[in-house]
Amino acid sequence: MAEAAENLPPVADIFNPHSPEYVDNPVPQCLALAERGPLVWYEPWQAWIMTHMDDIMKCWKEEPLSSDFYDWEFAPQRPPEDQWSNFERAMIGHSLLADQAHHRLVRRVTAPAFSRNVVDNIQAKIEPEVRKLFDDLGEPETFDYIEEIANHIPFISITRMVGIPEKYWPQIKKVILTFTETWNPTISDEQREAARQDSNRAIDIIREVIAERRLDPGQDDFLSTLLRIEAENKGFEEGDIITLILALIGAGADTTLVAQQWTVYSLLRHKEQIDTALASPEAFSNAFCEINRWGVSSKMGFARYAPRDMEFMGQTLRKGVMVLMMPHLKDYNPDYYDNPETFDVTRTFDPDVMFGYGPRYCIGAALAKRQLFLTVSELYRRFPNIELAEEPERDPGDHNAIVFKRLLLRTNCA
Repeated sequence: MAEAAENLPPVADIFNPHSPEYVDNPVPQCLALAERGPLVWYEPWQAWIMTHMDDIMKCWKEEPLSSDFYDWEFAPQRPPEDQWSNFERAMIGHSLLADQAHHRLVRRVTAPAFSRNVVDNIQAKIEPEVRKLFDDLGEPETFDYIEEIANHIPFISITRMVGIPEKYWPQIKKVILTFTETWNPTISDEQREAARQDSNRAIDIIREVIAERRLDPGQDDFLSTLLRIEAENKGFEEGDIITLILALIGAGADTTLVAQQWTVYSLLRHKEQIDTALASPEAFSNAFCEINRWGVSSKMGFARYAPRDMEFMGQTLRKGVMVLMMPHLKDYNPDYYDNPETFDVTRTFDPDVMFGYGPRYCIGAALAKRQLFLTVSELYRRFPNIELAEEPERDPGDHNAIVFKRLLLRTNCA
């Protein structure tokens, strides 16, 4: 066995998520990486990659590794408190980079802000904006769904849901959409610092909005709900509010834009399943798991860091080394799914791990899926005979996902 392992090609030769081959079809590389073992060293990123779903779920649930970006061995030095900018004040010690106890507090006290009733109310706020986008579009013979619809939906719907007044939209849109890059370990230091400065400017705007809302708190939106939670729960602070809003707008807009593209593309490639997928929000929630599985759009995964020198999954980890959990490696593995090549919106997902699992399950998952359901349902209501006008060309430039350069649709309105 040892001799066979020595004869294997380097992992970097079989797996490169930034290669044209991966962007064109990631499945062979994902399967090849998973076959190399449950914890694989990946030299280009100086990181271990966790490949098996059982191990990933256990890690999500038990949290033996740190989720604090500043624990990464190559992270910028954590600045002393008297040198913190707005970015450090919001991020250090708060919900995204929080210690486990504080993170659990944030999840517990904010759970009511993500209830089914709240999601239903948010849909009512978003629907007029979605309809207006389609009204402005009219009935063209063809249109680029990304340019005309998808690029606008995430930011408009999330800011409407959060309660960011429209007068701030032009300012904040320029600086908040790069938020996820501030802790992406695979980009350059220059890119990360530029994103950090953008986040500082976004935080200035959010703090201004919060100050206004404190003077006029009686509105029915996510921000007002968070301010009430802050008043009623010791330990939940303004920094937590800022971090949650950054995540919902920044991370939410980024991931939802990718999801918009793949949802429309996948359903148009399997038009016979559209009615089933859009039968109800619940049906779409399950269908979206299949869309995400079938598309395999991810390039990396969920980053964690060794909090100390430690033994982990049979390997010796040095303090600060990155461990990437990659649940998408399973998506075409027949050990996990029957007939993985087949697209089936009624496929059973038990458990549903698309948005994570355990204590750090994505708190905005229900909001993201409802937003997608609303937009795609409106698309098919307006254009019941819509189809792909071309096979879309994939864009290799995205740092985190496989996306399309454009998604040209033919409406067949004539």
